[in-house]
This record gives sequence, structure tokens and C-alpha cells, in this order.
Amino acid sequence: MQCSNQQIIPDMKNIKYIILVLIGLLGSTSCKKYLTVNPKTQMTQDVLFSTQGGFKDALTGAYIQFKSNTLYGQNLTMTTMEQLVSNWDVTSNALDQKLGLFNFTDATVDAQMTSIYSQEYTVISSINTILGQIDVNKSVFTTPGLYELIKGECLALRAYCHFDIMRIWGPIPSAIPTGNVMPPYVTVLSKVANPLISYSQYQTLLLKDLSDAEALLKTVDPILSYSLLDLGRPGSITVTTFNPTDTYFAYRYLRMNYYAVKALQARANLWFNKPADAYAAAKVVITATNPDASLKFRLGAASDMTAKDYALTCEHIFGIYDFALSTKYSNLFGNGTLKKGSAATTVTSGLYGSTGTDIREVNLWVLITQPNQAKPYVCQKYNVPAVAGSGIADLNRIPLLRLSEMYFIAIETTTDPVEAQSLWNAFRVARNVAASTVPADPLLLQTALETEYRKEFFAEGQAFFTYKRLNAPKANILWVPTAATPNYLFPMPKTESLATN
Repeated sequence: MQCSNQQIIPDMKNIKYIILVLIGLLGSTSCKKYLTVNPKTQMTQDVLFSTQGGFKDALTGAYIQFKSNTLYGQNLTMTTMEQLVSNWDVTSNALDQKLGLFNFTDATVDAQMTSIYSQEYTVISSINTILGQIDVNKSVFTTPGLYELIKGECLALRAYCHFDIMRIWGPIPSAIPTGNVMPPYVTVLSKVANPLISYSQYQTLLLKDLSDAEALLKTVDPILSYSLLDLGRPGSITVTTFNPTDTYFAYRYLRMNYYAVKALQARANLWFNKPADAYAAAKVVITATNPDASLKFRLGAASDMTAKDYALTCEHIFGIYDFALSTKYSNLFGNGTLKKGSAATTVTSGLYGSTGTDIREVNLWVLITQPNQAKPYVCQKYNVPAVAGSGIADLNRIPLLRLSEMYFIAIETTTDPVEAQSLWNAFRVARNVAASTVPADPLLLQTALETEYRKEFFAEGQAFFTYKRLNAPKANILWVPTAATPNYLFPMPKTESLATN
């Protein structure tokens, strides 16, 4: 059998329409930072890719698709993936309850997951449109390093999307079936149907994209030479030496930068049970330094929470910029749409173990009063100022790769128990929780880290993937409904047409 993605993945006859969609997005979306571009109307592929500016605009359009609410602006961070592990209270017979019951055969659940699947491949198609032209038109790049930057980001973003497709629709890592069981790993736009492939083929293609991206970005990415603070204030020659001729090189923490590639390599290799490779990649991020020898990324602490930086942006290796995050917080959290319990102990005890000191326990949750006088607790991780800051102080960011995850990966994969304990201590000190001994038994260590993933990445969409990677039993899923039977194997969307031999 082969998977004919005609309904999901645009083919060559639709390239023109992909370009028009991208340009439409660029012209109609109010964006900040690297998303600031000039409005355009219809433009053919030949014209768009006849200048380096056209390549920049096309990649910006792909990022806009990537940060849509269907994907990382909401469903894969705040809502759908969190509802799968019952992190929010639910409405009877509604989509959120059906997700928490793992009712994957329900029509509304299928529609929700199909929209995510389709949008992931739409982003991939947009990226492949760029990659299909970038070497052919390499001569249009006149700014040194821009070709490598754009191509490296495209490869890394393509890998990011494919990795999450695999984490959702692929098998449990500890139980890989034989045969062609994986969704397509699409690298070119073609009229030919994209077949299902084997798990090992998928792994090879994904890791190759990341390796190629690393090689390209390692030679040009400003994040290797400047601090995040400097990258957020390009051209301010009175306070920084970062004065690029093209501000497309700025704000690297909002792009698939070199360290984001290393972080995704760490995450992917952990999934693929390649502990040595996962450890090596995570350590590159943990030990990354600025020219003054200070750490490039640091663990967030109580002072950050006091400053109302609830998402701990100092830890963000890669995130998306959402200029309307304050409004999104009000519409999803501030009004109680996404809430958890009416008693403080639901969260403080159930989630954090009633430490009384944990900076997440103390700062992230707030009691609100709804119009019906109900008083639920809501997470204020995305409670950002209505008036955005500037540069690195602009908190309108949703994290997708974070330093604390690199600590967890290194702790799990290091062969040195002394180092594991040191990393564990550093993390716990940052979160203001009591010291403890890292479990020596690998299974107990995984259970301890599973608990930390649940606490650390609340409202970031990572808990489901942690449970799936470890094939966690029902008892390990906090707040799971009594009637639920955990299932980590999503069926392929019904809109996928399967052609029989």
C-alpha cells in the first residue's frame, strides 16, 4: 500500500498557489521583528525567487504558517496536546474531553488531528518550494552568509515539522514495527504520490536534514558570536557591536538557529535511543558561551518570575513570536477557558508536591472569578504585558525548545553519575526546590524526569510526547480520567487515501 497525500501535501501543480498564499500572508499579517515585510500582491515563483529578498519573504511566510493556531501558536503548545493528557478541565462530550479519553475514532477528534497533520505538511511544502529554488538561484544572494542562513533554517524547520509528525503519528520508540509504517518524509514537491516509509528511513532523513542544517549555520549564524541581548538590539552601536548590514540576521532566538538545531538533535536522538548523540548535542547548548565567557542560555530563577517573565525567556533556544500573545492569554486563560480545578491543592499538591517554594508552584497559577462566580485556577505562563517591550525584553514569545529540556536530556544520557547529580542540583536550585539524589536505577531516573517534564513544560505541549517516548502506564499520567485507556498510537487521518496494489 502507498499513501497518496494528494489531499494533504500540495504537489507541483499547486506551487503557484503556495507562493500566492505565502505572499498573501505576508501582506495581511501584522508582524513584528523579523516578520516585518513589505506588502505584496500576486507574484509568480520566477519573480519571487529572482532576488534574495524574495527568498527572505518566502521563508518568513513559512514561519507565519508554522506559528498558526493550528500548529505551534496554540494546538501543539497550549490546547490539543495538553488536552490529550488532561491538563485542563473539560466540558462533557466536547472535543477536549474526547481527547482526554483517547477517543481517536471520534469525528471531531479526527478532524482536529487532521487539521494539524495537514498544516504541518503545508509548512513543509512551503519550505520545499524554497529549497527547490535556492541552489538554482544561488547567484541572487549578494549578502554574505544569507544563502547559508536561509537554507540552513529551511532544512531545520523541515526536520522540526517532520519530527512532530513522527512523534504524533509514528510508533512508540520501544516498539517499532517492521515495514513501511511511517508517514512520508517529504523533501521535494512532486506530482508523484508520497509513499509510506520505514522508521529507519524516516530517522535517516530527519537526522540528515539536521546535520546539513548544522553544517550551514555553523559558518554564518550570528548567535555563535553575539549574546541574545545583542541579537535583540541590532544596530545600537552605542551598546553593542552587533550591527548587521541586514537585520534578517537579528533576533536569532526566534529562528531555527544553530543552537536550536543542536537542541532538536538532542531531542530527536533521545527519541531514537541514541543516548551518546543526544548527550553530546545537549551539552553543546548547555555549555554555549558568549564572547565575554558568560553562558549564552541560563536557567530561569525566582528573579525572572518576580519580573513577570513567567515563560522564562532566558531559557528559550527557539520560540515563536506572537504579537497578540496578551490577547491570546486573555481569551484562553484569563477568562478561564483553560483552567485546572477550583482548589489550590489541585495544582500545588497534585502537580508540584506542595513544596511551598518551587518558583513554578508559587508564581505560575492564579485564582480568577468567572462571570458565573466560579473560581478556577489558571496558568499565567503566557500572561505578558499588553504593551510589548523591545528586543530581548519583549516577552511575546512561545517557547518550543528550552534549556531545561537540555538539562533533562543530559541527566538521562550522561554516563557520569557525578555530572548527572551536578546538573540535577543546578536545575533544582534554579527552581528553588530542595536538593535530592539522582536515582541510580535507570527506570527510577526516567520516572523522576517524567515528573519534572510534566511540571516544567505545562502549557507547552511536551507532556504527551514524554509519556509516549517512555510508554508511560496510566498510573503515571496525572489527572487521567478513570474511564480513559491511554493510547499513544494515533491513526492516520481519514482524509488520507490509500491506494491498494
